[in-house]
Amino acid sequence: MNHLSSQDPEIYAAVEQEVHRQNYGLELIASENFVSRSVMQAQGSVFTNKYAEGLPGRRYYGGCEFTDVAEDLARSRAKQLFQCDWVNVQPHSGASANAAVYLSCLKPGDTFLGLDLAHGGHLTHGSPVNFSGIWFQPTYYGVENDGRIDMDRVRDKAKSVHPRLISIGASAYSRDFDYEAFRTIADEVNALLWMDMAHPAGLIAAGVLNDPLPHAHIVTTTTHKTLRGPRGGMLLIGRDFENPFGKVAPKSGRIRKMSELLDSAVFPGMQGGPLVHVIAAKAVAFREALQPEFISYARQVQKNAAVMAASFLSRGYEVVSGGTDNHLILVDLRSRNINGRDAEHALQSAHITVNKNMVPFDDKSPFVTSGIRLGTAAVTTRGFQETDIESVVTLIDRVLSAPTDASVRHKVQTEIHALCEAHPLYDFVTA
Repeated sequence: MNHLSSQDPEIYAAVEQEVHRQNYGLELIASENFVSRSVMQAQGSVFTNKYAEGLPGRRYYGGCEFTDVAEDLARSRAKQLFQCDWVNVQPHSGASANAAVYLSCLKPGDTFLGLDLAHGGHLTHGSPVNFSGIWFQPTYYGVENDGRIDMDRVRDKAKSVHPRLISIGASAYSRDFDYEAFRTIADEVNALLWMDMAHPAGLIAAGVLNDPLPHAHIVTTTTHKTLRGPRGGMLLIGRDFENPFGKVAPKSGRIRKMSELLDSAVFPGMQGGPLVHVIAAKAVAFREALQPEFISYARQVQKNAAVMAASFLSRGYEVVSGGTDNHLILVDLRSRNINGRDAEHALQSAHITVNKNMVPFDDKSPFVTSGIRLGTAAVTTRGFQETDIESVVTLIDRVLSAPTDASVRHKVQTEIHALCEAHPLYDFVTA
């Protein structure tokens, strides 16, 4: 990074400091991970210079012959990875991929049904401050007192509101989904079924969680998180189908496939030129996820999460739903005399990064919260095993048991640095 250090020393210093933070701190935010050098190099490549509106072979700009190679590789590898008919790798983010679903499947004011944000849902699944809640009519299902979704309650809700679209997926739900049951409900009320697998995508690709593609009409995902790629989004269809809304293709008069509607919703519907450098990095990440080592990684992520949940429970913490099936743990702190915001700050000062998070039936605001959300994807990438996870929970407990004691945080910080040095991450910037 000699050019950056000489041309913009202030940004270079920020990069150096961030490398140091990642190297010597514990990253436990469930939506974050660490990409490989190859992914980083592809994302930092000359493809960042190229405009490429349209799809491979059908661009609105010249000079896209090598762009087409990169995007075709990303598409073919994603299809192989998820065993599906169709993908679109152009969405800039999971949110823009989700927006393409709404644009393709709903009209303004249409009703859809999704998981309540306060029970683990996502901002783009109907939050009143998000486009999904502003332009459309969201209705919600939630979790029960045991922290799990009751499919009978979902059916009752669907029959009462008659949604045009039912969404699955969450940002803070630690259990697997019963996609077959969701599809049965969707068919009963004549709704489309959409799964946002942004969080568990890598675990689904590796076969350690249930696969939504045989059941959901449409699937969206981010390409980071457990998939361990660059920050971006993607749309997938297991088996393409004629859209149920009677939309016809121009001139031909034939019923358009859902894949065509989604392609058009991405461009020109939601965004202009794709980020070709990010698409190239997605292709690299998909190739990595097709290797046997990735299955081992995904299994370890799941094992580490189970150990983390059990370790919290053994220390008297309340874990929502009593455990986890995936990479994510949601800890309810209401019995520990500390709120989520203060817990996040205390842990951050000890170089342990988590995020405050609402828990089901929370009595505190989203800016304070009663819980913290943790995930094992990033620490597993750097080589943490079950015994390391137990050590991590011990250190977290020490901080949360004395959150205002600076000496405790300092001692924990020293132990965190030693633990991180035993599992080195990046060494390409001197920090």
